[in-house]
Amino acid sequence: MSENVQRESLWRRWVVNPVITQLTQGTSPSKIAQAMAFGVTTGVFPLLGMTTIVSLAVGIPLKLNQPVLQVFRELSYPVHLGTILLFMRAGEDLFGAEHVTLSIPMLTERFFADPGRFMQDFGMIGLYAVVVWLLIAPLLLGTVYFISRPLVEKLANRLNLIPHDA
Repeated sequence: MSENVQRESLWRRWVVNPVITQLTQGTSPSKIAQAMAFGVTTGVFPLLGMTTIVSLAVGIPLKLNQPVLQVFRELSYPVHLGTILLFMRAGEDLFGAEHVTLSIPMLTERFFADPGRFMQDFGMIGLYAVVVWLLIAPLLLGTVYFISRPLVEKLANRLNLIPHDA
């Protein structure tokens, strides 16, 4: 019987408690607005398949509300697809690189056909795009945060919600 209690406490300690913490942390209006801003900003990271990893890498150390962060990351997906080529072109211009013929279908086809060759052909363009994103991210983050914070605070006041943390 004590072994069952021990297993239960290990389960609770290693699985249940961390999940509950991730779901309930960062629920003040300010932290919700931060999670929204970081969700949108990481959601337009210019490399396909990396937005979840980037948002987790940002959200966990900042103790942002993961559900809010991930929802806004997902909501920014259409913008993400529309900005990938823009980031790549801006990066080529910023670094003075030659423009390479690009399209999303062509990039995905080439990636799945031969990932190693794809990285040789397009790795630097991806790096250029990330640099442009790093330059634009603070502006996007600030804009979304300062627009969303008063709206979230107003909603919290209207619903008479008490923040769980600052």
